[in-house]
This record gives sequence, C-alpha cells and structure tokens, in this order.
Amino acid sequence: MAEPENDYKINITIPEDELWENLKISNDFIFAKVIRNPELCKGLLEKLLDITIDHIEYMEEQKTIDIARDSKSVRLDVYLKDGRGTVYNVEIQTTSNKNLPRRTRYYAGMIDLNEIEKGADYSGLPQSFVIFICTFDAFGKDRWKYTFQNVCMEDRTLLLNDGTVKVFFNTAGTKGRINKDAKNILKFIEGSAAADSFTGKLEQEVIKIKENREWQVEYMTLVMREREKYNEGRIKGRQEGMQEGMQKGMVYAYYEMDMDTREIARKTHLTEAEVLDIIKRKEWI
Repeated sequence: MAEPENDYKINITIPEDELWENLKISNDFIFAKVIRNPELCKGLLEKLLDITIDHIEYMEEQKTIDIARDSKSVRLDVYLKDGRGTVYNVEIQTTSNKNLPRRTRYYAGMIDLNEIEKGADYSGLPQSFVIFICTFDAFGKDRWKYTFQNVCMEDRTLLLNDGTVKVFFNTAGTKGRINKDAKNILKFIEGSAAADSFTGKLEQEVIKIKENREWQVEYMTLVMREREKYNEGRIKGRQEGMQEGMQKGMVYAYYEMDMDTREIARKTHLTEAEVLDIIKRKEWI
C-alpha cells in the first residue's frame, strides 16, 4: 500500500523568536553583523576582558577553518586580530551543551593550526582567546565570568603560559568581580535595556542591521536551509525506521516458519549475525 503523500511533505515553520523582526543581539547572525563594526568590536572586547586594544587590524566574519579534507572543519562566528597579533574568536551561545568546554579546546587547536599553516613556527604562535558569551550558566556557579588557563596541578601558582585563554561569560550571572561596563553589556545581551552610552550604540547598531533588507534576505535564506535540512533528516529517519521495522517483522515471520537463519538473512538482506541478534533480543513488534 502506497504511503500518503503528505507524510513526506516538508513544512517549514520558523519559531517566533527566530523571525527577523524579533531578533536581538543574542542571535548569532545579528551578533556577527554587530561585531563587523570595528569600533563596537574593539569596545566590546576591551570592556569584557578589561584590556586595552590599540586597534582591530583583521576581521573575518564566520571564518571556516578546514585544515584537511578528512578532518572536521569548524566555522567561527567572529575571528579577528588586534594590533599585537592576538587572535580572538567570539561566539554567542544560547543553548546549554555539555560539550562546550571541549569545543573551546577544539577551536583553540584549529586556530593554532590555521596560524601554523601561514608559516609560523611554534614560537611564533600568537596569544589566543576563545570567548563564549552564554545566555545561561555553563558551570552552575552563578558567576559572570569563568576564565580558564592551563595550570600546574602540583603548584597552582605555576601557569603553563602556552598563550591560550578560554573565557565563558554568563549573561545571567550574580557572582564574581566584573567591571560595570562588562556587566551592562551582558545584561543587554540577556535582554535588558541599554544602560550606558556603549550599550546604546549596540542597540542602535542592531536597529540599523535589521533595516538592511539584503541582510534580512541572507538571514532568512540561512534559516530556511537549516529548517529544510532538519525536516529532510526527520523524514529520512522515519523512512529508515519503517524499513528497519519491516525487516524485523519479516525476520520474525520467517523464524516462525522454522526457516534457517542463513536463508532469513538472504531474504531480508541482513547479515546472519544481524538476524541472530534480532531473534535473540526479540526486537519485533
């Protein structure tokens, strides 16, 4: 019996908070566009990290680092350098994921490989910061900021000084020392109103970005592609699940007919080991 055609129709539904008119700076697309402004990028890094940056000399939005054909590539939302050659990767994270710490490790490693590919010796590897601005508490300690550097476990005063720093910000933090400017930025990203001149500039930049029709089309195209891939994946999974269920049902039927497992395998296009496993675990409906 043929499957109803509607079972495999792809319906694209965009959640309210992902509609263009409802986007805020916490959306990674909007955030990446905001940071295209060198003045805002410089100010944000200086205030969040409490450092002074001479100037931003290199910026690349959504840089893809693909070292080898058979390796996992990585797309960095904001990849830039300052006047001293320090590399910054800045990401907005809105979904809690236990793999975030390992992701920062992978990003830092890929940044190093990218720099080495440009002819740098190990001694020439730049200082690098991988910065995740999270709209949740990644470590459950209610801190505004979590900074990680490699430290000797036997002597906590001894740092490895390998030039890599990973920083996690928590927009809903309540504990820890952090400057007022950084706190205002995090609260603004969390959804609060602009509280000073700098967050006011961020707010105006978001408004300006959302008035750009070209970027609106770019964003909606990306969202539609992602939704299509998601729905196609669901349909494929459902089809594969149905096929698997049919195979198990056939195994059961043939087994009840006292058919030899080798013959069952031939008829169901499974290996004999798979047939035996299904029979052993009684994985049929």
